[in-house]
Amino acid sequence: MQTTPILYTQALMLLGGAVVAAPLFKRLGLGTILGYLAAGIVIGPVAQSITEGEEILHVSELGVVFLLFIIGLELKPSRLWQMRRDIFGLGTAQVLVTGLVLSFLIEFFSLLEWRGSVIAGFGLALSSTAFAMQILDENNDTNTRYGQRAFSILLLQDLAIVPLLALIPLMATRAPEATTTAFEDFAIAIAAIAALYAAGRYLLNPLFQVIARTGARDVMIAAALLVVMGAATMMQLAGLSMAMGAFLAGVLLAESSYRHELEADIEPFRGILQALFFMAVGLSLELHVIAENYLLILVAVPVLMAVKSLVLYGICRATGSHHNDAVRISLLLPQGGEFGFVLFTAAAIAGVFTQGVGSLLVAIVTLSMALTPVAALLSKRLLREHEELEDEIEEDFEGAGADVLMIGFSRFAQIAAQILLAGGRDVTIIDHSAARVRQAATFGFRIYFGDGTRLDVLRAAGIEKAKIVAVCTQKKEITDRIISLVQAEYPNARIFARSYDRLHTLELRAMGVEYELRETFESGLLFGRKTIEALGVGGEEALAIMDDIRRRDEARLVLQEAEGITAGRHMLHSEPVRPEPLVKPKRDVNHTVETEERILTQLPAANDGRADTLASAD
Repeated sequence: MQTTPILYTQALMLLGGAVVAAPLFKRLGLGTILGYLAAGIVIGPVAQSITEGEEILHVSELGVVFLLFIIGLELKPSRLWQMRRDIFGLGTAQVLVTGLVLSFLIEFFSLLEWRGSVIAGFGLALSSTAFAMQILDENNDTNTRYGQRAFSILLLQDLAIVPLLALIPLMATRAPEATTTAFEDFAIAIAAIAALYAAGRYLLNPLFQVIARTGARDVMIAAALLVVMGAATMMQLAGLSMAMGAFLAGVLLAESSYRHELEADIEPFRGILQALFFMAVGLSLELHVIAENYLLILVAVPVLMAVKSLVLYGICRATGSHHNDAVRISLLLPQGGEFGFVLFTAAAIAGVFTQGVGSLLVAIVTLSMALTPVAALLSKRLLREHEELEDEIEEDFEGAGADVLMIGFSRFAQIAAQILLAGGRDVTIIDHSAARVRQAATFGFRIYFGDGTRLDVLRAAGIEKAKIVAVCTQKKEITDRIISLVQAEYPNARIFARSYDRLHTLELRAMGVEYELRETFESGLLFGRKTIEALGVGGEEALAIMDDIRRRDEARLVLQEAEGITAGRHMLHSEPVRPEPLVKPKRDVNHTVETEERILTQLPAANDGRADTLASAD
């Protein structure tokens, strides 16, 4: 009980530091990562309020585990295949060449012995995904040709952290009491990976199907955490890192129907634990070592950024990029990255180099990240104006995301999706029914399990990239909740909605939905047309009657929006019309014939003037 107040006090300080520092640094354009790091430095080494930085670091490493699981979830084989040349060509070349050059320089100047040089060199070769993507998003350059190439490099760097973390135990001094050979360790690791693959292939999807059918939201979250932690623990017992196990679990579930739901469930835990990790890095820094070696840091930062920029420029030019694209990429990614913190901290704990060296490397990465906005601004001065037009023409928007995000996959949505897919459009479909997800999979549809009323699920499904959000849910109240959520968070989103009935149609129009359609309206029109044709009416005449009924219905909706649900009753046909197909009923109404005629004439005619003929006859 005596330790409880201490834990509460430490938790309050960490939470308070995160809440204050992260928005402040974000406002300054430095990013939340540096904010968390700065908060940890102030709370720990400066104020000495928390001195157990390494203990907190061990717990907060779960944030890195969850982060790598999320990265694995994003690595769908289809996406990797589309960008394979830039990812595995350009990205691999950048990591290898930059890592070897930096490792050689560190070894050449006798700053570290060879093992430490390799880890430090390849750790510094990684760039900051958070900083680079933030700059691309702010400049609306994510989908440009150079933005896609930069993203490919960052993606390969995210992948590279897995083998680099696996390399650390090999670089560390082997314990004298070890009873297994290197070959036996390798065989155990391969067996663990194979077991994890088999579990992911044959057990995970059935498990989530059973849980989803129960409708227990908390159990689904617990299952997601169990998968991540179980895979991470299995890899750790096999002698590999927990981060590698989580990454492999994510890759195994990348094609799962439950990918978006898992990502949304894990994201809050990942966010808070990752923030705690960066704060713990700040808590563990040895400021006296940094102060004693400040000249080394001041020299190392510009050297690091210059080496990475030159290597990036050369590789980009060699692989077909124009000068302007190469300049933009080279000055977008010259900094160290957040995974450097992960790698250097793990190496210091394993004894590859001392904690003091780890603190120096973290300081170098931190300063290079802080200088990233300056480097990005410098790139504008090095561009060639005559290449700008050529660069713009060659922008490649492949892989930018699905054109349509469809929420709900009942009968209505299944028919609509056929039109979209037949038209060559990419559609992301989410549905909250486990049975429907499983049934659709048997027919070859690719849909994801997820609750469309949750903002985190919509974001995980790529709502930011969707050109149209199609809300096709069955229940009126669910449809309204989703539309209200989307309009509140994404006011510029184009929303197409399935309405339940006429009242719901009027409500959706009042909400400002771009397009809505009653779920039974068109099918009822077609049914009536086919029936009257079976009774002897000609096909052309039956089609014209159907078109006129459609136009009259729209005119009634316009009146009802203005005057209420009872308006336009005289436009309904309540008895057979003789001798003409359409004759207006004789009854008193609350508005003039001129109003009705004005609305009808403003509606678009259909089927080559047949509806106009009927309207004039009426």
